[in-house]
Amino acid sequence: MLEELIRFTAEDADAGQTVREVLQKRFGVSRRLLIRAKFKGLITRNGQHVFVNEILQPGDEIAVMVREDEEESVAPEEMPLAIRYEDDDLMVIAKPAGLVVHPTGNHAGGTLANGVIAYWQKRGEHRRFRAVNRLDKDTSGLLIVAKNQWAHEQFSRMQQERTLHRTYQAIAEGDVQPDEGTIDAPIGLAEGSFITRQVRPDGQSAVTHFRVLARGCGMSLVELVLGTGRTHQIRVHLSSLGHPLAGDDLYGGSRELIGRQALHAHRLSFVHPRSGAAMEITEPLPADMSTLAQKFFG
Repeated sequence: MLEELIRFTAEDADAGQTVREVLQKRFGVSRRLLIRAKFKGLITRNGQHVFVNEILQPGDEIAVMVREDEEESVAPEEMPLAIRYEDDDLMVIAKPAGLVVHPTGNHAGGTLANGVIAYWQKRGEHRRFRAVNRLDKDTSGLLIVAKNQWAHEQFSRMQQERTLHRTYQAIAEGDVQPDEGTIDAPIGLAEGSFITRQVRPDGQSAVTHFRVLARGCGMSLVELVLGTGRTHQIRVHLSSLGHPLAGDDLYGGSRELIGRQALHAHRLSFVHPRSGAAMEITEPLPADMSTLAQKFFG
């Protein structure tokens, strides 16, 4: 099956450039992806096969398609999806707490990936599930799914260049001080564990920026922006300061008031990889965290 990655009409500024030059400079197509398109796909101009070293003329219609190396193995399972944005390149979904993103040994089905594949198939679209940012099972909020390999590459580049901005809201135990700051502390696996992380000198670099939005009765509502994307980063960093998230019993929090870690992916901001438009999408706190916030912060 061929998957369309790029389709564009050559503009006056593209005249005299090769197909390769425009794809790489204007659309950021990687050399690896271009090779796949040449040998495991199809590149056409005005519906006819074209070589990447051919010169473009204004008005030329270029399409780039690739053949998937592997078929999608995730089984479709219909489920409600809270889709906040969708176009030909990406989807932004508000994931509820308790939903696993991708099938694992412990969760072979009933995941977000199963639901997205079912949604696409119902619309006659055959795509692979490519999550851009991963959220823990019990973390709620916004998640990006790339709808083609080119888009996934562009978001990977944004993550490396730190131009994909992810903002979280969390309810932490205790009075987090100061009002704002940066936690710069490396994170690695805890001794004897394959799951739990901890701050440790030989860990991977991890940076979290925080701002306290409200305090009350021994709890703090905190906004956090990731400078890096380590597993359990926010949970580990706040716990290391003596302020575990409410409900996060893995890292010292109490489940007395909420049955999962009180962590929510609140906002995503990025430049759309195709249109160049500035995108910002926000998602309010879900009911369980909203109820807890009202109890402590009014």
